[in-house]
Order: sequence, then C-alpha cells, then structure tokens
Amino acid sequence: MLVWNILILINLFFDMSTVPPSSESYMVTKVTEAPVVDADWDKKVWQDVTAIELTYHMGDKPEHFPKVLAKMAYDDKAIYVIFKVHDQYVRATRTKNQDAVYKDSCVEFFFSPSANSDQGYFNLEMNCGGTMLLHHQLARGKNSRDVTKDDIDEIQVAHSMPKEVFPEIKEPVEWTVEYRIPFEILENYHEVDIPTPGTVWKGNFYKCADDSSHPHWLTWSLIDLPRPDFHQPSYFGTLVFGE
Repeated sequence: MLVWNILILINLFFDMSTVPPSSESYMVTKVTEAPVVDADWDKKVWQDVTAIELTYHMGDKPEHFPKVLAKMAYDDKAIYVIFKVHDQYVRATRTKNQDAVYKDSCVEFFFSPSANSDQGYFNLEMNCGGTMLLHHQLARGKNSRDVTKDDIDEIQVAHSMPKEVFPEIKEPVEWTVEYRIPFEILENYHEVDIPTPGTVWKGNFYKCADDSSHPHWLTWSLIDLPRPDFHQPSYFGTLVFGE
C-alpha cells in the first residue's frame, strides 16, 4: 500500500508539471461489483465513490448556474460515469445519437485514455434524455471520427428524464444520466492505457444547454479562456485510477 501511494504521488507530480496549475485531479474508484446502469445516484455501489462538482464557468457567469455532480468508477472491463444535475429550464429535443445534443440540457465527459492527449481524446456528450454524441479527434475538428453505431450500441445508458423533453421545463428539477463504456470499443479509436491502480488518464466534465432559455457552459477543471470552448485538452484534469 505504501509503495502504491508513493507511485501515485510520483505519477501526479510528473503529470501535473505539464498542465495549467488550476487543473483538477480525481481518484477513480475501482469497484468489485459492476454497477447496474439504471440512473440511480443513490444505489449502494456509488455511495462510497467521491463526487466532483462543476464549479467553474466559461463566458459570463450565467444567471442560471445548475448544481452538477459527477462520479466515475472502473473495473477490469469498463468505466462507469454518473451525473446528477439540480437544474431548471430543461429541454431535450435531439433523440437520435450523434445529433447536436449539446444544444439541449447536456452533460459531457471529454477524456483521453492515457496520461496525455497527444493521441487525441473522446468527447461524449449526452442530453438529459440519454441521447449521445460521441467522437474521437486529435484536436477540435482535426481527424475527427464518429464512433460507429455498433460501438455506441455497446455503451449501456440510463436516464431519469424522458427521451424528449419539450416544451422546456421551467421549474426546478433534478435529473441523472449514467453509462458504462467498455474499454474494447475505445481501442478501436485510440491506444488505451487499460486502468490498473496508478494508471493516469486525462479528462474534463462539463454541463451546457446552448439552446435553452438560460444557456450556460460549466466545467470541472478550469478552462481559462474568454469564450466557451470545451475542446481544450491542455486544460484537462488528471484522472488517477485507484485500488
């Protein structure tokens, strides 16, 4: 245990020396029992997993600043992600995967399955109705590839809201989305550092709602730019896989 902790600190030191000083870090919990993907934030398997909160914003501070929490875990075959959003002015009009879901009430996980983003990154964007957009690219618009329908079908998804939410829900509402991403589909697009204790990936978590009546662009790891742009891998935080 002591040796493993020292290795974690060494990894973090060398990794964090190459990223902005404001970059966040998160310890990804290993689970012995795979979560049932059902969008239940309160189920037992998630109770001992630390949550992060999206506290930064891009552009002017929005009038509506939803509280957004996320958790991440892994096992030998997949990663698991769940979001809980205390929201308002909620909508979901895109119901086909690879549609522009970021214009709806949307949570996003951008990540590089390695210690840096030289090989590119995935952007997984999902609206509150569980519809996703998933690409891999080297940089914004550079060598961008849609993840295929067959691969997307291997991602288990659950969501608490209906598939379509329109007209916009103007009252306060809480919603969750949860998904399981198998490592084997990521390997079709990127050389993956399959996680073991001490493995480091890079990533960031986001919330947006471009076409809502109260648009906003929130981040977990700070992106210090004047205009909203989530495609900034140099600002990714550090994801350290634990025991």
